[in-house]
This record gives sequence, structure tokens and C-alpha cells, in this order.
Amino acid sequence: MAAITLHNVTLGYQRHPAVHHLSGSFASGSMTAIVGPNGSGKSTLLKGITGFLRPMEGSIDRGGLQAHQIAYLPQRLEVDRSFPITVLDTVLLGLWQEIGMFGGVNRTLWQRAAKALSTVGLGGLESRGINELSGGQFQRVMFARMSLQNAPVLIFDEPFNAIDQQTVLDLMAVIRRWHEEGRTLLIVVHDLVLVREFFPQALLLAREPVTWGKTSEVLTEEHLLQSRTMAQAWDRAAAICRQEPL
Repeated sequence: MAAITLHNVTLGYQRHPAVHHLSGSFASGSMTAIVGPNGSGKSTLLKGITGFLRPMEGSIDRGGLQAHQIAYLPQRLEVDRSFPITVLDTVLLGLWQEIGMFGGVNRTLWQRAAKALSTVGLGGLESRGINELSGGQFQRVMFARMSLQNAPVLIFDEPFNAIDQQTVLDLMAVIRRWHEEGRTLLIVVHDLVLVREFFPQALLLAREPVTWGKTSEVLTEEHLLQSRTMAQAWDRAAAICRQEPL
């Protein structure tokens, strides 16, 4: 059963495609690594799936999911850490859909947030400002916030960049628990060793799809070379082309 299906999707900016004629499905309960060279359209694809970017061509079927049922963690560079807010209050933002803009936070909700922080290894840091955290600690906070959203689909854009190896392993343990719960996970990852070890499925992009399926069949030397060649040959000035669905 598909959670998200792409029908000949082209996504881009100012009529220039960044993801080109992509079709396929992310099955409900699957865990997929989205990989590819720099500039291959991985982040653009996530923005299309989450609804932040409308397709230039084709369509995206989210299987009846509402916006709040898709939790999205963008790259850390897109998050403003200068805002004066505590760790606990940041995590509580994950309950926004549940309590609303003006809803109060009762003892039960505070306990849920504190438990989420404990789960990611940040128990005791509830009152610390997010501007005081290391990169790895801040990413743990973001994972705790996502856990409170209780969304069936979780989407991450390069969540492991510029954080220490122990944090990567700890957060992968959280991701694996979510997968075991039957949630659907789409994660942009650069570390192919990590992908081979932990991810059952992979989508290899080079603006156009290279291959999509079992990780062991996707991450072959032949496919990786093909993706690099396609990325290097891409013409940024090319106009959008027209291609009928297969």
C-alpha cells in the first residue's frame, strides 16, 4: 500500500527543473534513503512531497494524508537558532496541531515533552536555551519535537550533517524505532555507508531518477557512476522539456 505516489513529477524553480520526470511510490511503512550527488534535486523533491513546492508537471498523491500528518525536518541551516526559546518550549511546538495556537500546556503534555527529550538523550536540559546547544544536541531536540507530532510520515533533509558519530547512531536508533512502529520515513543521506547499513530502500537521483528499489541493488558502482555523469552533464540553462509518462 503506497503512502506517497509520484506521477511523472517535475519540480523546479523559475521554470527550470531541479527534479525531472520522476514516477514511483514510497510504500506505507517503508524507510527510504534519498541519495545522489550535490545539486541532484534531493531537497527539492522533499519540498514537493511536503507541499512547499508545487509540481511544474505531473502530480503527487499523498494517499489522503493531511498536512499535519507529514512531519518535516529541513536542513539545520534553514532553522533560526538565535530565537530566545528553551529546549522544552521548542519540543512543545511539536504539539501545535494538538493544542492549537492558544491552547494551554497541562502537566501531561509537559511530561510527554520531557519524556521525548529523555528518549533522545537530553534529559535535564529542558530549561537551556537552544542557542547554547551544540549541533548534535540541537538535532536531538528536533527529533524530540518530531516525536511529539506523532505523524505517520516523517521526512528528513540531511539530518546527520555536521554532527558527531555518536549522535548519528543515537538518532538512527530513534529512526529505527519509528520504522518498527510502521511509520513511513524518507531521509536525504550523504553517507552511503550509513545507507547500506540501515536503510532497506534507496532512491538515487541525479535530477532525473537513476534507480529506485532495494538499497543493495541501487547503490552499485555502475549506478553511482551513472549518477555522477548525469549530474555533471546537466545544463542549468535548459528549458523544461516535455515527456510522456511511461
